Amino acid sequence: MIRNRPTFDDLASMEITAIAALPPDLLALLAAEAEEAFERAKRLKERLEAGIDQRYRDRAAQARRADGRNTGTVRLDDGEFIVVADLPKRVKWDQANLAAIVEQIRAAGEDPGEYVVFELKVAERAYNAWPESIRSAFTPARTVEAGKPSYRIEPRKETR
Repeated sequence: MIRNRPTFDDLASMEITAIAALPPDLLALLAAEAEEAFERAKRLKERLEAGIDQRYRDRAAQARRADGRNTGTVRLDDGEFIVVADLPKRVKWDQANLAAIVEQIRAAGEDPGEYVVFELKVAERAYNAWPESIRSAFTPARTVEAGKPSYRIEPRKETR
């Protein structure tokens, strides 16, 4: 354990340049503490949300049923508070069935684009595996953007 070192909580008041100047072993330690704190906060948030759901879910479901709905937002009175309970609708479409319907619309001479939104994607792994002759046809339609950088600091493995 490193003595007299900044703690995870000290990071909030440190300049970024001061953090960047810390030795790698300390950066690794602080990163591990940050990950642990993040995971703990996620678990606590999930517990809190489960408790809130347990308290209000039946009343919210009853209020939705009274409005003739299974999903959506309702407002519940709870003493000095109004609880806004939202149960979002999640719609999933069977892709094989949709493809068949699109073909039926085309066969009828109509434009399926009036009914269905199309999004074409290419798997990056597949793109990289294609021969150059195929890949070059797709390259003009491809844009690569950088994501958020992440780092993991690990001790060097000893070699003997």
